[in-house]
Amino acid sequence: MSTPAVPLYSYQRKWMLDPARFKIGMFARQTGKTFTTTLEVVDDCFAAALASRRQRWVILSRGERQAREAMNEGVKLHAKAYDLAIEAHEYDWQGQEGSYRAMEVDLPHGSKITALPANPDTARGFSANVFLDEFAFHKDSGAIWKALFPVISAGWKLRITSTPNGKGNKFYELMTAEGDRWSKHEVDIYRAVADGLPRDIEELREGLADEDAWAQEYELKWLDEASAWLSYELISSVEDERAGDPYLYQGGPCYVGRDIGRRNDLHVIWVWELVGDVLWERERIEQKRATFASMDAAFDDVMERYRVVRACIDQTGMGEKVVEDAQTRHGSRIEGVLFTGPNKLVMATAGKEAFEDRRVRITMGDAKLRADLHKLRKVASATGAPRFVAERDDDHADRTWAAFLGIHAASEGRADYDYRPVTAATPSQQARRFDDPGEDEDFGRGWWTPPLGAGVRGGF
Repeated sequence: MSTPAVPLYSYQRKWMLDPARFKIGMFARQTGKTFTTTLEVVDDCFAAALASRRQRWVILSRGERQAREAMNEGVKLHAKAYDLAIEAHEYDWQGQEGSYRAMEVDLPHGSKITALPANPDTARGFSANVFLDEFAFHKDSGAIWKALFPVISAGWKLRITSTPNGKGNKFYELMTAEGDRWSKHEVDIYRAVADGLPRDIEELREGLADEDAWAQEYELKWLDEASAWLSYELISSVEDERAGDPYLYQGGPCYVGRDIGRRNDLHVIWVWELVGDVLWERERIEQKRATFASMDAAFDDVMERYRVVRACIDQTGMGEKVVEDAQTRHGSRIEGVLFTGPNKLVMATAGKEAFEDRRVRITMGDAKLRADLHKLRKVASATGAPRFVAERDDDHADRTWAAFLGIHAASEGRADYDYRPVTAATPSQQARRFDDPGEDEDFGRGWWTPPLGAGVRGGF
């Protein structure tokens, strides 16, 4: 018996072979939804080639990196398995609102597949079959839908896949809408493993270490957004694939938040760089059960490598000495913040406003960060005063409070700082510096020194 060129599990075959014009699938993470749907796209183009006709597909992903992955790890691999001759190229696609990087392959008999980052501009820019990849995480999903639907209404097919991302997005509306217009598929992690997907469920659950995130991203449960301080839609709206990379530091003024934790909680150092009027996450260091010496060394390294205008540190409890020592080493740039009810309300309100006004950019696709930001709840106390809680966790939203502390630092310290931008290193210079920081003479005065453990989250 011959082996299939692209073997599939039964839930993948069911999805791929469903011929419905409007098809939507809610799949757990790591179950191959993009892989399977790009296979259907290529198979459709293969059938068109056999019939000497052309087919047109557009893949809209949440960002350029995801669009590139769909093309390189999906479309191109499947075309090779089908023995289809393709011509691949990239270009800047010009829309009404801007220019976007497009990845494209040309197939036999004029068929074409294009992958782009999703937004209302790219959604209205093509008359084609469309695949919306991870639609629940697309920024402005409602606006994308309004721009897209008139385009595909002229007989084109539509494929939508995603894991859940709260209730405040168009994917939720489509998956929960009544009627039989859509062919709906749901595959949680238990179904996928039962169908043969090689995953250790308990290992995944322990590794994620967040019951809310597990329930949503693997068990496909819609989390209640009513009491969440930051909704999943709001969190997704400020994610950017360029955030969280220390090598993209531009030499601008930085603001640091430091949440103190040691035994049960995380110690988190969050670095924001101000670019224009937007705070970009540049680095986030996380430590658990670290010594105070190790925590201080990590913080001092950040203060040396970045142009830090102000750093706000959690002064509550064990933070008293940490703040006092940091002020001795770094002077007036250090501010201690007691986590009283009123102070937490001020910081949480300023943090939420920064998210709502799109004045921050955070790491894209970081499941633990997304869950941490979402877990914060505002509840009423017995006295009627609001308080913030983060339940069902080992770490109590430590990443969130570090982010809010940094935003608070920026609100207090912007006006008094004058800085000289450093020259950004080229990729080859960055690579040489990372490999051997002692031998590259190009990294002289004025170059930014890459971080210790660069490329690894929490490299200390």
